[in-house]
Amino acid sequence: MRAARTLAVTATAFAAVGLAAPLAAATNGPSNVQVNPFDVHAGSTITITAKGCGHGGTVTSNAFPETNLSVNSNGLSSAIARVYNNATPGNYNLAVKCSDNSKVVTHPFRVLAGRGAQGGLGGSLAPSSTEMAVGGSLVAAAALGGGVFVLRRRRMTGAGV
Repeated sequence: MRAARTLAVTATAFAAVGLAAPLAAATNGPSNVQVNPFDVHAGSTITITAKGCGHGGTVTSNAFPETNLSVNSNGLSSAIARVYNNATPGNYNLAVKCSDNSKVVTHPFRVLAGRGAQGGLGGSLAPSSTEMAVGGSLVAAAALGGGVFVLRRRRMTGAGV
């Protein structure tokens, strides 16, 4: 009788552990969150990957709008987010939350100061006095050289007649 009770308790314990293990594995939540690149400029895109979100999930941050995680064939979840153009340079955190779990995992990343386009001034400023002097002297030299060329050519053709 004693062996029967021990066997019943042991069987119940194994059943409880055996049934709880898949449940614990399924609700483990996001893990191994990675961000590429870690340092990103405002307006650029950032790729977030995570394991453990078999049914997708969401990624949130103050630096970009909420983005959905999609699951690929390897079971790895990923999302691509575009950092706001006006994001202030500094350190930020993102939060990954799986659809089938309430656990949230955070990961840091850094927004760098923007590097605006070098578009030039486009004629919005007048030329400086140095630029005017250089340009005027080039025009004068071209006019003088052209005049000398025309005079020499005229003398040569006139001398042969």
